[in-house]
Amino acid sequence: MEIMSAGGPAGPPSQGAGKAHGTRRPRRMALALAGALTLTGAALCHDLLPRGGHGSAAPGPAAAPGRATASGPAGGAPPSPGAPGIGDPLMPLAGNGGYAVRRYTLDFDWQAPRTPFEAGATISATATQALSRFDLDFAGNTLHRVTVDGVPAGFVRDGDELVVTPARPIPRGRAFTVHVAYTADPTQQRHRDDAIRDYGWVPTPDGTVVCAQPDGAKMIFPADDHPSLRAPITFRVTTPADIGAVANGRLVSTTSRPGGRVERTYDSEQPIAAQLVQLAIGRFRVVDSSGPHGLPVRDVVPDDLVGDTEEYRSLTPEHLAWLEQRLGPYPFRRYGVLVGDTELPVALETQSLSVVPKDDLLGDRVDAERNLVHELTHHWTGDSVAIRRWSDLWLSEGHARFYERLYSDSHGGVSLDDAMRDAYAQHDQWRHDDGAPAEPGADTLFKVMRYDGSALVLYALREKVGAAAFERIEKSWVSTYRGRAAGTRDFVDLASRVARQDLKPFLTAWLYGPHTPPMPGHPDWQVDPVED
Repeated sequence: MEIMSAGGPAGPPSQGAGKAHGTRRPRRMALALAGALTLTGAALCHDLLPRGGHGSAAPGPAAAPGRATASGPAGGAPPSPGAPGIGDPLMPLAGNGGYAVRRYTLDFDWQAPRTPFEAGATISATATQALSRFDLDFAGNTLHRVTVDGVPAGFVRDGDELVVTPARPIPRGRAFTVHVAYTADPTQQRHRDDAIRDYGWVPTPDGTVVCAQPDGAKMIFPADDHPSLRAPITFRVTTPADIGAVANGRLVSTTSRPGGRVERTYDSEQPIAAQLVQLAIGRFRVVDSSGPHGLPVRDVVPDDLVGDTEEYRSLTPEHLAWLEQRLGPYPFRRYGVLVGDTELPVALETQSLSVVPKDDLLGDRVDAERNLVHELTHHWTGDSVAIRRWSDLWLSEGHARFYERLYSDSHGGVSLDDAMRDAYAQHDQWRHDDGAPAEPGADTLFKVMRYDGSALVLYALREKVGAAAFERIEKSWVSTYRGRAAGTRDFVDLASRVARQDLKPFLTAWLYGPHTPPMPGHPDWQVDPVED
């Protein structure tokens, strides 16, 4: 996700208090609904490692069929509730425990802008413990029914948690399918007092785009919503014949439906985190081209903006080639830009189809390219290499900002050294206001420290080890953790191995220290005094 400034480094966004995360209302309703069983055991504690193999969606081996009993499978623990979150310190209820999602299938029967419509989510999962009940992240929307393996299940809302009690416990290792039928509300949004601002469903004049980062996917569909958790998604979107629909990945089929409606099916092709989902509906044109090595490039543009945005959109192959020289092969099967006909204040790296507000593509070329390179960089760092915890966000946004600045340095923008010297001067103030790069709060996640402040850490590393070693670190980072989740400690350890020196003391001071360390090679750089 990109925030922009005019010319030089971005100044801090407004410093108001952000929306609190991780609060839950007390349960006021009995969990024993239709088909519910008496629940035993306590919620299983979970660590923050991605389930199913470092964030992979590949299912584990299914257990042999058998009948669960109140005491659980033979030789196993008795069924117990899955945890309501995976325990991320900043968003404790993000994600869910007790199962790993293997695939989402999402059905949307779109009617008209700002008009509720019928929707359904089918979630194929594998139990990682014997489950008496489990949670899905799901906010708002009107629930109709929930089934587990085709059998009606008990369900109750508890804040942003949808608590599901199957008619029978699910044995550990068993594959199961959940279906949730609901009425979707395409006006549903939430607000943060950082760069994100309003997120969720984002209306356009004739439809919508989706901006789910950081935890807005639960307003779109029931999910296992944490950036370290990924699964492939099938989208089936039905619209009036004169309205288009597009989603992450590949268009699989287009089918006529009764009443002059059209159903389009998309496949994400690769596992995707819920926060990176894109669903765009409206009157637009799909513009196909190709990038390096024949990579399919698909831009999705409102009909009246195709010509006006062509100049900057046509730069994508150049941006891809430039980043591949520095980070290695592009990690997905296609790419493209979705031009958002919205007042959206930010661009977003929705996987394989970055959403970029129209105003970013109708103004200054330097600013437009900064945005375009930023969101494309995320496809290596943030989309392919996912963050393990929300506190690792500096690895995603810092890399995107660094390469955005590096590209702009040689394409008409502010020099990298000047941008980083300016960031250095403000770094202690940002530490004071927003937390150190790897120590954000829930309400300071998307403040300026995670952007220019974190890019400065990478610049300092390059100054410390030299440009050649830094390039080896970067290519090794994205190749080693491609398709996986990784965190700050992983980066520090990898950088130390590749550079053949212990970088832990150096990077720890930059990432966690209360004050900004000296900049290698620039003894004259000064940090401005902190103002309360």
